[in-house]
Amino acid sequence: MGIKVVVSFSGGKDSMLSLHKAISLGYEPIALMTTINKNKGDSWFHDISSDLLKQVSLAINIPLLLVECDGENYENTFEIALKNMKNLGAEACIFGDIDIAHHREWGEIRCQNTNLEAIFPLWQGNREALVKEFIELGYKAIIKKVNLNNMSADFLGKTLTHELLKEIEKTGSDVCGENGEYHTFVYDGPIFSKEVLLQNTKNIINENTLLLSTY
Repeated sequence: MGIKVVVSFSGGKDSMLSLHKAISLGYEPIALMTTINKNKGDSWFHDISSDLLKQVSLAINIPLLLVECDGENYENTFEIALKNMKNLGAEACIFGDIDIAHHREWGEIRCQNTNLEAIFPLWQGNREALVKEFIELGYKAIIKKVNLNNMSADFLGKTLTHELLKEIEKTGSDVCGENGEYHTFVYDGPIFSKEVLLQNTKNIINENTLLLSTY
C-alpha cells in the first residue's frame, strides 16, 4: 500500500489530473476534500453543487469530505479538516497547482500547520501540455464558469477538446485557464466507473462571471 493522501479537490481538470498522477505514482487517496461556500452551498471558486461532487465521489470510489466555510474562516477551517484527515491516516495532501507560487505557498503553510506533507504532482509542468495530457488521457470536462472579460458566453457548457483549446487560445486567454479565464467540471474519465451528467442547467451571470448552474 502507498502513502495515504487526502486530495484538495475542486472537481475541475487540474485537481482531477493531480489525482490521476498521484494514483499513478502509487499514492493511496483516502478522501477528496472540497471547500463549500456555506452562504451558497456550492464549492468555492468552481461553483459546483454538493450533489454533483457526491456523484463524482461515487463514480471514482473515493470518499468525499465537504468542508463548509466562509471567507473569514477559510484557512482555519481548511486546517481543521486536514487535521481530521491526518487522524484518519493521511500523511500528505495533494494539490493541483501548476506554477503560481503564492498558491503553492498557501498549500504548504496549511500542511506545515497540520504536520502533513504537501504534494504538487503538476508543479512546473507546461500549462498547455498538461491540459492536452488531460484530454488525451480520456477525461471529459465541460466549461462550468467563464470570465466574460476574457471569454464569451459561447464557451459555457462546451466540452474541452483539442479543437476548443485552439478557440480559447484565439481569445488571448491562457489555454489552461490558470489566470481565472474559465473553470471546468470533470464528468468522466479513466478512473470513473460511470459518467456523471449535468442535468437541468441554467446560466447565471454574477458580475463579470457566467456560471452553468444546476437547479
